[in-house]
Amino acid sequence: MFLAVSITLFYIIFVWLVFFKFKWLKFNIGWGIASFWIGFHLLLVFVVALRFFQPYSVDVRLIRHTIQLVPRLPEPTLLTDVLVEANTQVAKGQPLFRFDDRIYRYRVAEEEAALASAEQNVLILEADVEAAEGALDQAVANLAFAEQQVARYTDLVGEGGARGEQLAQWRTEVTSGLAVLEQAQANLRKAELAYTSEIGGVNTKVAEIEARLAQAEYYLAQTIMYAPEDGFITNLQARPGLVVGDRRIGAIASWIGDADPYLLATFLQQRLNFIEPGQPVEVALDLYPGRIFEGEVRDIWWATGQGQLKPSGDIPNFRFGDPFRHFAVQITVHEVENLRLPIGAHGAVAIYTGQGQAFAPIRRIGIRLYSWANWVFPLDFL
Repeated sequence: MFLAVSITLFYIIFVWLVFFKFKWLKFNIGWGIASFWIGFHLLLVFVVALRFFQPYSVDVRLIRHTIQLVPRLPEPTLLTDVLVEANTQVAKGQPLFRFDDRIYRYRVAEEEAALASAEQNVLILEADVEAAEGALDQAVANLAFAEQQVARYTDLVGEGGARGEQLAQWRTEVTSGLAVLEQAQANLRKAELAYTSEIGGVNTKVAEIEARLAQAEYYLAQTIMYAPEDGFITNLQARPGLVVGDRRIGAIASWIGDADPYLLATFLQQRLNFIEPGQPVEVALDLYPGRIFEGEVRDIWWATGQGQLKPSGDIPNFRFGDPFRHFAVQITVHEVENLRLPIGAHGAVAIYTGQGQAFAPIRRIGIRLYSWANWVFPLDFL
């Protein structure tokens, strides 16, 4: 800085001595143009130093996190009450909208009844197992008796004490008993499978209805929409009578959160060479003329939409438009808790990279001039 100022002053004194003090040369248009041209290039030292060591941007916007408020309701549902006003501060958890909940209450009651029935059915399945076991025991006993009779009549027929038709009848009873036994075993197996069908120790039918009940209770809870965090809604257009649900696409309002506001400033990519997170920043907001706010660089967004090619069948034509590519720098401002900082607020920012510190006073003067000029600019006196 000192060297640049010294060279500039030396040049001005040199021109004054040559053309005006001693008049060694006659000052004319040609010498005037040449002197100006050389002096202009000396001033470029200041311009280059300020641009790279203390980059400056007037394309600054205040960013706040926004949340799209989308009702999670599976059926076309009527909005019955709007519980907040636009541009009014709301705390986290405060109700915002109330929807007609009748169909969802009916569904919860329906699933509660189905759950009670399913739980009762588990007891019936247990009784079915017991009945099947009894039937199996009876079939085993009947078969054993028929087999004893076959053995007894076989001896009697051999001794002439019984007719052959009676032996054939008992053999038929054995065959029938075997079929009955197989059927009883199958019925018992079927009853045991139905009774022991479980997932996580719960009967599968009961678990299925419990899941449906939980879903019904979830949608019932969604009939009241709550504030996701501290903030407010602007441009509130939702009114009672609005129908939401699966026949509506998109949000019914945008929530603007209070937490973690930050500034986003765009810089030409040539001026990002020395910018790093943590460097000190001075901010002038149009909303507060004459004031300078301290801050720091939080991050650099090393991405821009001009570098993105979306998957498609189209062949790119590479006509990107603006040749001056800008990148965004995220800036955190200190001690602004009690200030009104609306989303989208405009301002200017100066970053001090720590290099070329001798030029920093010039940039500090410049950003303060910008802030003071906001008292009268724009010049709309009417």
